[in-house]
Amino acid sequence: MDFRFTSEDDDFRTEARAWLESHLAHTPAPAPRAWERELGRAGWIGLGWPGEDGEGYGNRRATLTQQVVWAEEYARSTAPARMGHIGENLLAPTLIAYGTEEQKHRHLPPVARGETLWCQGYSEPGAGSDLAGVRTVAAPDGTGGYAVTGQKIWTSLAQDADWCFVLARTEPGSTRRHGLSFLLVDMDQPGRIDVRPIRQMTGTSEFNEVFFDGARAAEAVGGEGNGWQVAMGLLALERGVSTLAQQIGFAAELEGVVRAAEASGASEDPVIRARLVRQWAELVTMRRHALRTLGATGDPGAPSVSKLLWGGWHQRLGELAVEVSGEAGAVGQRPWLPARPYELTGAQHLFLFTRADTIYGGSDEIQRNIIAERVLGLPREPR
Repeated sequence: MDFRFTSEDDDFRTEARAWLESHLAHTPAPAPRAWERELGRAGWIGLGWPGEDGEGYGNRRATLTQQVVWAEEYARSTAPARMGHIGENLLAPTLIAYGTEEQKHRHLPPVARGETLWCQGYSEPGAGSDLAGVRTVAAPDGTGGYAVTGQKIWTSLAQDADWCFVLARTEPGSTRRHGLSFLLVDMDQPGRIDVRPIRQMTGTSEFNEVFFDGARAAEAVGGEGNGWQVAMGLLALERGVSTLAQQIGFAAELEGVVRAAEASGASEDPVIRARLVRQWAELVTMRRHALRTLGATGDPGAPSVSKLLWGGWHQRLGELAVEVSGEAGAVGQRPWLPARPYELTGAQHLFLFTRADTIYGGSDEIQRNIIAERVLGLPREPR
């Protein structure tokens, strides 16, 4: 792909940067939901979504390069982490690719306006990276919809989400990839959906357990029984423009680790210096790979290569962050406060959180299997 920014892209970057600066100066720490609506009112959500009228579903037109520009400028700003990422970058492209016009017109405009938040109901206690092992079931409820019963886990933002897309088994007795459907579930069903936050080593709770007890799902995307195709299509769409924005955040983290190494004197160690240089070189390589594959279609290995690259890179950065801190890396920020005896430093949080980078979103083992079987044509792993 010939990926070069044009003068129009430069103008778009100036507009995006100016908007972010002015709105963040007015409200330095906006409330998450209010901020999503602010982004929606300005047309910054769902850039470039196609639509019957050429204008999309309530958002503004934007080329692929302009979508990259916006993602990069957002990552460089002091704007809060997006709560609408799952709806905008996972659900929406999937609906555009597989949904009916009715589903698109019902669900995409509220996402574009920043009014509706989504979560992803894929992983289960016995089906994480091995997604084909899902056991959540959905039976006809007599009204044309489904009654969903089962458990999902590691569900990001479920405690705040309005809707959840759920991979469930709609064909009794089916196994593995067969008989699955991609269902849309309204999370506002008291007594039928129970969300329980999971406390992590970092002390935060980004993830949740979600229990469905006959929760109603009115519709299946892509038709009943085609859930595996839709679910795999979503995973391929997941690592697109947002990957480039993620790398801007990685660059800022790497810069912080370099500063910490200089402050502690660790940068005088030639081995540490070599590891820092390698982190920088690998980050540049990741960006080149992301740009090269951004416009590619039909490449089953590109998402897996991307995940392998950044997962291991980020994990090694977390290890470096604690190592260059020296002895202080093993001590909390305020161990003398009885009420908060173990408050993590930024380096410690980075180290602990990145332990999961090679697991969530498809473990490294799964990614290597995909590359081996679907790209290199090697024999399938025995089951």
